Amino acid sequence: MATLNISIPDEMRTWIDEQVKSGKFANASDYIRDLVRRNQSEREAINLVLIEGELSGKSSKSVLDILETKKSRA
Repeated sequence: MATLNISIPDEMRTWIDEQVKSGKFANASDYIRDLVRRNQSEREAINLVLIEGELSGKSSKSVLDILETKKSRA
C-alpha cells in the first residue's frame, strides 16, 4: 500500500479526528480512503448519467422549458 503525506488546516484535522472518534472509522487513513471511494463512485455515476443523456437523443425543449418543468414539479 502506498503512503501519501498531505497538509491540511487544523479545522480539517479536527473534523477527521471527530469522525474517527465517532467509531465509524478506525483511523484517519480509513476516513480518507472512504472519501476517495465515495468520490470515485460519484464521478462514475455522473459519467454514466452523462452518457445516458447523450445517447437519449436531441430534445425539442429549450433549456428554459426544462427549467420551467423542473420548477413546476418542485
